[in-house]
This record gives sequence, C-alpha cells and structure tokens, in this order.
Amino acid sequence: MLLHSIDLIIIGLYLLSTVVIGIILKKRAAKNIDSYFLGGKTLPWYMLGLSNASGMFDISGTMWLVTLCFVYGLKSIWIPWLWPVFNQIFLMVYLSIWLRRSNVLTGAEWIRTRFGDGRGGQLSHIIVVIFAVISVLGFLAYGFIGVGKFIEIFMPWEYVSQFVPFTVEPQYVPHFYGILFTIIATFYVVMGGMLSIVWTDVLQFTIMTVSALVIGIIAMQQVSPEMLASVVPEGWLNPFFGWNLDMDWSNLIPEVNDKISSDGYSLFSIFVMMMLFKGILLSAAGPAPNYDMQKILATRSPREGALMSGFVSVILMPARYFMIAGFAVLAIVYYKDLDLLVAGQIDFENILPAAIIEFVPVGFLGLLLAGLLAAFMSTFASTVNAAPAYLVNDIYLRYINPNAGRKKTIYASYIISILVVLISIVIGLYISSINSILQWIVSALWGGYVASNVLKWYWWRFNGHGYFWGMMAGILGAIVFPRLFAGVFDSVASDILPLYLFPLLMLISGIACVIGSLVTPPDDEEVLKEFYRKVRPWGFWKPIHEKVVAEHPDFQKNTNFKRDMFNIVIGIIAQTALVALPIYIVIKEQTSLIATIVILVITGIIMKKSWYDKLED
Repeated sequence: MLLHSIDLIIIGLYLLSTVVIGIILKKRAAKNIDSYFLGGKTLPWYMLGLSNASGMFDISGTMWLVTLCFVYGLKSIWIPWLWPVFNQIFLMVYLSIWLRRSNVLTGAEWIRTRFGDGRGGQLSHIIVVIFAVISVLGFLAYGFIGVGKFIEIFMPWEYVSQFVPFTVEPQYVPHFYGILFTIIATFYVVMGGMLSIVWTDVLQFTIMTVSALVIGIIAMQQVSPEMLASVVPEGWLNPFFGWNLDMDWSNLIPEVNDKISSDGYSLFSIFVMMMLFKGILLSAAGPAPNYDMQKILATRSPREGALMSGFVSVILMPARYFMIAGFAVLAIVYYKDLDLLVAGQIDFENILPAAIIEFVPVGFLGLLLAGLLAAFMSTFASTVNAAPAYLVNDIYLRYINPNAGRKKTIYASYIISILVVLISIVIGLYISSINSILQWIVSALWGGYVASNVLKWYWWRFNGHGYFWGMMAGILGAIVFPRLFAGVFDSVASDILPLYLFPLLMLISGIACVIGSLVTPPDDEEVLKEFYRKVRPWGFWKPIHEKVVAEHPDFQKNTNFKRDMFNIVIGIIAQTALVALPIYIVIKEQTSLIATIVILVITGIIMKKSWYDKLED
C-alpha cells in the first residue's frame, strides 16, 4: 500500500466534505429549475470563475501537460492552443457578454432565440441537443475509467480487496474505482445542482493550489539550474522556435525522440500556424454546449460573465503550470529513478504518477491525490450538471411535459442525471472495444461544429436550415476525410491529421451553411430583430439594424469590433505569459522571469484601460 494512514484520512475527509456540501445545499437548489442548473443566477463572478478553473484542472489534462513540458520544455506553452486554451480570451472580451445577454438556461435554448421555432429552428435545436448529450456521454465514459486507472497505482487492489465483500476481475479494477468516485460526485451534483458544484469547486481548487505550491517548491529545492541544463537538449529552455522543432534528445534520453516523431510536431511552425488558424475560428464560434457555457449563463449579468471568463486564466494558469513544471523538472533530472515501463515499453504519460510516487512525501501525497481526485470530480460534476440541463429543459419541458411543476422538473433532473451517469458507466465497461468508435463520433461532432457556430453570431441571413446543414456537412466531412486522405498525409501523425484537414472541412461546412441559408427563406424577422436588439453583436447585420433603429431610434450599433480584436491579441499575449511565468519561477530563469513580469504588467495596464474600464451589460 503506497498510501499512509494520514494520506487516507485526508482523502476521506475531502470525500466526506463533498457529500456534506451536497446535503446542505439540496433545499436551496430545489427552489426551481433556474436555481438547480444555474444557481439562481445569484453566484458572484469570482466564485463561478474559480469553479470553471477547477473544472479545467483535470487529471488526464494535467498528465498530458506534464508529458509535454518534459519533452518540449518551454515550447510546450504553445501546444495547448490545440484546445484552444485562448478561447477564454474571446469569451472574456465579448462572447460571454453576448451569450449572457440572451438570458437563457442552455445553449440549445439559445438556438431558439437566434433561429426561432420554425422548421429550421427545430432542426438546429435538435442537432445541438444531440451534440451536447453525446459529447457529455463521451467525456464521462473516458473520465471515470481514467481516474480509476490513476487511483489503482496508489491503492493496489491486493490491499483494497480485503475490505470489499465481492470479487472483481483484475481487468475491471479501474472500473470499480471509477464507479466509486463517480457515485460520490453524482450524489453531490444531484443533491445540490450548480450551487453544490460551485461550493465544492472552491474547496477543490484550494486543495489543488496548495498541492501545486508543494510540488513546485519541492522541485525548486531539489533541482538547481545547472542540474537541469545538464540533462535537457539545446532549445528546451527557449520558448521560441524556427521552421522545425530541432530538439535532439539522442545523447540524453533517446526514447524521447521517438515520442516527438510519433506526436508529429517536428514541423513546429506549420503546426503552430494551423493551431492558431483553427483555434481562432473555434474561439469565434463561442463556447460549446457544456459546463463552460453553463457557468457563463449562471452569472448575474453580462459584465460579470466577461469578468468570470477573464478570471479563469488568471487563477488557473499560474497554479496549474507551477505544478506541471515542478513534476516535469523532477522527472527529467531523476529520470532513471522513475518506473515508466508499461508492458515492456516506456509510456511517457506515466510521468505524473511515477513522479508522485517518487517525490511526494507522506501527508502531502494524500493532499495531492485528494486534489487530483477533486480535479476529476469537479470536471465530472460540471459535465453531469450540463447534460440534464439540456435533456430536461430542451426535451422534457418542451416536448414531453411542458406543464411540469417545480417538483416534477427537479425529480426529472435527478432521474436524468443518474441515467446519464449509468449510461456512461456502461460505455466505460466496454471501453476497450468502443474506444475508436467513441473518439470518432466525438471528433466528428466537434469537426462539424465550427462553421455553423461562427456564422450564427455574425451574419443576419444565416438561418436555422443553414445551421443544420452546415453541422451535418461538417460531421460527415470529419467522419470521411481522415479515412479518405490518410494516404495523402501518410507522414502526419493520426492524432493531428484532423488539424491538417481542418481548412477543407471548414470550406465544405461553410459552403453547406451558405447554400442551406440562401435556398431557404430568412428566419422570422421579429426573431432576428429581438436577437439583434438584445444581444447587440457586431458583424453583418445592416438590414436588421436599420429595421431595429426604425422602431427604436435610440438604439446604438455595436462599433467595438476593432477594439475587441485588439484586446484579444493583448489578452492572448498576457495569457501565454501567465503560462510561462510559473515555469520560469520553478527553473529559476531570472532574466526570462523578469521579461515575463514586464510583459504581464504592460498587457495588464492595456487591458485595464481598453477592456475592464469599458465593460458594460
């Protein structure tokens, strides 16, 4: 047993506290559906921002980022643009304000405010609900099995089985652990809804921040700059890059070169440019219908929605990357002491658990594991809360029982939450056989998301039919293109092939959006005018603007496009500096640290004058 009794007590106290929070907040959450799914829109922006940051501080993502930092050093700060991490800057600058002005409960309900209740609106509404639910099921299935495998390393089944009154086959041990923590997370979500999630996330993020500080400080105490410089290749300490990656581990850890080759990041400039192109479009599309969107809709006002999104980067990046840098530095310097072998081969994704076993002392180990469990449960809980929000509000109350009262609605939420979790567990039990299919579906849905969801904000003539056909074309393209062009891009790693196919996918999906809109009538003019008047987007809205001004002469056009674009550029620079800052602190690179602080001060002053001072509802 790797865990000391002190560690087990810390983990037990954390798990007990989440259950208590759920019980305490049950009554407040059950007031009505708005209270259950959005906390009654009473929570302050900084708590929602902290909650959102906690949801992004997940185990699998942290393991991946530690591996990236180990292999690519300071150049790893660009790779999270794949997500893209800077979508929070787009949200902060203008999209959270636009979204919150709609004053809806879910992203699918938002579709009705944009496209109305006609045939096109119904089609677009249905496809968004499908997208949201399948994405949630996919994430939950992977999440619960991932946390199970992680915990199994620290709590061997040989020890735990003594206290379990039934037999579990070895291949299902991770599933057992996953189900155990899933049940706890589901309990406090079902009991307390959004309120429970946010208050639990506050506790969880506090634990994670303390854990991050402990790991970073351990690394700073045990690794000197000279020790690190002697075991990393040239370019590891430099965030800037040329056309190629040009990082050679041959004389240090030769296996890392194989990792770089399999990742497909050797042509680093092309890779970064493609990430930036795709990331800008994904960010301009707005948040996907998941927990990020729900947190924005739960804010008290549009202005607070923007503040919440901005606070996510400020609170998340320094703490998370202080931990990531600490683990990566320790793992590189003491590489030979780590057990990274899996089935006779080195698995670099085991760096995080191997480093935890090797370097984290008793007591802090329990705290760190409680923190990583908290990260999983925070993301899991927020996702569980998002799924019933769509199924209850957009299916049950719209098509099945429109006249349902408060109690029936809340009970329906309980039942649907539990069913969603049960289905994801069933999927997880067969994870080895459906892994490729599930990844395929989720990837296809994301591929079909971009074009339709960019145009919905910025072009008045884009209608519900165009949205539906754009999504369908994108989904089909994302399914077919990787297989069709696999031979053409045989030198490109399969994981990043969709990135290189993205321009073609965008073109096909965009054409379907435009044709689908132009061959069908425009959406209801009253719906368009109400949307434009309430949300006040910039873009190609001239015909609708003229009609709104005719009815409301005092209406002011949104002329903030140039200022918003400027703020996005400055915001991305600041966010990237927030990622680099804790890494420089851990590796004690003083010159670069001072330069990064100067960049943060300058960008902070600019954003204060150009963004914060001009925020409005």
